[in-house]
Amino acid sequence: MRKVNLIWICCILWGGITAQDKIQFLVQPYIQDAEPNSIKIMWETDKGDESIVEWGSTPKLGKKSKGKAFDVNFGPSRLHEVELTGLKRFTTYYYRVLTQSLRSDIFQFKTPPFADDDESFSMVAMSDMQYDHNYPDKFHEIVNDGLLAYLQNEHGGALSDNLALVMIPGDLVENGSKYYQWKDHFFDPAQKLFAEVPVYPVLGNHERNSTFYFKYFSLPENGTPAYAEHWWYKDYGNIRIIGLNSNDGYGDIKEQFSWLKDLLEDTAKNPDIDFVFAQLHHPHKSELWIPGERESTGKVVKLLEEFSTKTGKPSLHFFGHTHGYSRGQSKDHKHLWINVASAGGAIDNWGEFEGRDYDEFSVTQDEYGFVMVEVDGNPENPRFTIKRISRGNEEKFRANELRDSITVWKNEKKPKPPEPISPIGNEIKTITHVVLKANEFTSQFKGAFHAASQWQMATTEDFEKPIVDRWKQHENWYYEENRQKDDDLTDEKTDRLKPNTTYYWRVRYRDQNLNWSDWSETASFKTGQK
Repeated sequence: MRKVNLIWICCILWGGITAQDKIQFLVQPYIQDAEPNSIKIMWETDKGDESIVEWGSTPKLGKKSKGKAFDVNFGPSRLHEVELTGLKRFTTYYYRVLTQSLRSDIFQFKTPPFADDDESFSMVAMSDMQYDHNYPDKFHEIVNDGLLAYLQNEHGGALSDNLALVMIPGDLVENGSKYYQWKDHFFDPAQKLFAEVPVYPVLGNHERNSTFYFKYFSLPENGTPAYAEHWWYKDYGNIRIIGLNSNDGYGDIKEQFSWLKDLLEDTAKNPDIDFVFAQLHHPHKSELWIPGERESTGKVVKLLEEFSTKTGKPSLHFFGHTHGYSRGQSKDHKHLWINVASAGGAIDNWGEFEGRDYDEFSVTQDEYGFVMVEVDGNPENPRFTIKRISRGNEEKFRANELRDSITVWKNEKKPKPPEPISPIGNEIKTITHVVLKANEFTSQFKGAFHAASQWQMATTEDFEKPIVDRWKQHENWYYEENRQKDDDLTDEKTDRLKPNTTYYWRVRYRDQNLNWSDWSETASFKTGQK
């Protein structure tokens, strides 16, 4: 009897030791730095140095690659990184990771295409998912009930077939210096997404430039060597994605701007790149939260504007920091401004902070959500479409509601120049409430509509110093109100004019795809005596 009890006790002790030695995942597998012929898989375990990925073109796998493990938090936990090479472009692969006795589920991913494959694809941009103690599960909801449910409802099938990559312009966690937040607040809520779709973040202020950020992400090391992974670029099909650091000590230094200028010059010469998407954390202008603005971002915007006008390649910049959605556009350039927040951080509600109604922005919403980007790779006329998918806010829930959309074509599709109607040539009796009037918007392209007008008036025909220079959009959603409602874009009321003076005026029209017409012919009129 004693012998039986002794054996039983030994089994219990052995089982306890085995349970204690069992390796566990801390961070489930996630994908980094995807190329047409290679990709990186990363994961974190509580211990163990073995880093193996089994992979293949079917769920049977069949191939094996080894990588490296390294410390992430000065303890027994290990971060693993394995690069898979020899892959075929735009092809689905299956994989699972192994660390000693620990095996993951089998996941899948899809490699990027080459630019000349002319493939169409979608990506998502979202930001500011840092933990909110009032709504601790918000990022989990945005990813799983929001993005993943949206893609399944719209397309069905495998996630990696429907989504190419994830862009995150900053504030991934509430405090980047706290190790536990990376697992609990960022990776855990999004593990189903990150296991099958590569994620490309840039630093926000909440990351605090922490070592954890640089260990957890294996981003392209093609920026300035001394600032590895602070800024970088990644090509996917006909898109060039540029990641920038807009934080203090980095956003305004010459090294980053010099690198960006050189990169844009290279991009201008690259016939494979049709569009440039930049992402950085801080806004140049913010309608919901003026204190969050950064002048250095304005310098980035200017470089992108000049690039697009010079090359004919449209561009945009994604940003966050302000917790709400905004969509704007540059006046003289084919360049979009898109705030893709908030994916978790507390909403900056209307009236809560100092705001301002900027001319550039057509839509601002104090809501949670994410932004889908659908890229059409048609080589004859490529285009991309931005879609804001909303999850609402504390006052009104929205179940993946489409709240805003815009399409930009690479090729220019100019509307017809407007024609001045009045006043023309004759003397105006009044000097107050003079209304400039042009004809209706017309375009040779089906579906184009009148989205903006720019009016100029001057006392000289060269318009070097216009006394009127107004840019009006067909919509201006500010503080939950469309301030452009019922505004006829074919006329414009002037301010009080001077008597006995000749005035010159002109107008141009823009369609909803950011195409400006040429200026109208110059019209003139003269005011009478006071």
